Amino acid sequence: MPAIITTVNVNGVRAATGKGLLEWLAATDADVVCLQETRATDAQTRSALALDGWHLANAEPGAKGRAGVAILSRREPDAVRIGFGSAEFDGSGRYVEADFGGLTVASVYVPSGDVGTPRQDEKYRFLDELGAHLGARTGEMVVAGDWNIAHTERDLKAWKANRTSSGFLPEERAWIDKLLAGGWVDVVRALHPDVDGPYSWWSYRGRAYDNDTGWRIDALFTTADIARFAESARVERAATYAERWSDHAPVTVGFSALPGITDCGAGSTLVGTRTP
Repeated sequence: MPAIITTVNVNGVRAATGKGLLEWLAATDADVVCLQETRATDAQTRSALALDGWHLANAEPGAKGRAGVAILSRREPDAVRIGFGSAEFDGSGRYVEADFGGLTVASVYVPSGDVGTPRQDEKYRFLDELGAHLGARTGEMVVAGDWNIAHTERDLKAWKANRTSSGFLPEERAWIDKLLAGGWVDVVRALHPDVDGPYSWWSYRGRAYDNDTGWRIDALFTTADIARFAESARVERAATYAERWSDHAPVTVGFSALPGITDCGAGSTLVGTRTP
């Protein structure tokens, strides 16, 4: 059976549900939806996403109004882990992973950074620890999320103007290079190797959305044994600026099969956070 995994930064789950997120969830064929920047407690997230048919694995923000990640799935995970063994970041609401049989799916929200400030230093520390975690992982895994890094010139429209901006710095791009060299696969880029974008984030300012002046910073990275099953990838870009429910658009990948995702029936109720 085919499987579908979507990732989307909702830019505040409570705000997004009032703009169209619930309608999108009701219509999607995704088996798993990875959310970032929920900006809500576990209770608030559960209340905002009060619908049948989904299980929820949630990592609350460490600071009010910042971060927060979650995984919605049609079947209940076998296990859920928050964080990746980091004393600094495990309580920040930036990483959660769930097991489905032999497959692990993770939702990640990398800090945005700001050149020349402590925020950029924080981003580098996060990437160092996340890279060590992913480098040590074996088996079948999908890590989906907002990486806040445009890897190549094809991944942002205005790349010349952003050569010294956080999100397109040489050190950040080299981190993606190292991840790929370690065997991970950017499945959206692998399926669309010769196109600009497809972009997944556009500023609310100016006419960035109308002009498609965007960044491709939302992505699904998989281990090689999972990447071979990826057969389609798309950005679910709203038809108009007014129809957006986030400054990001959902990024959806279809797989021909994913053991653990497609070998069980759909769940029936929304459940709360599971702990290790």
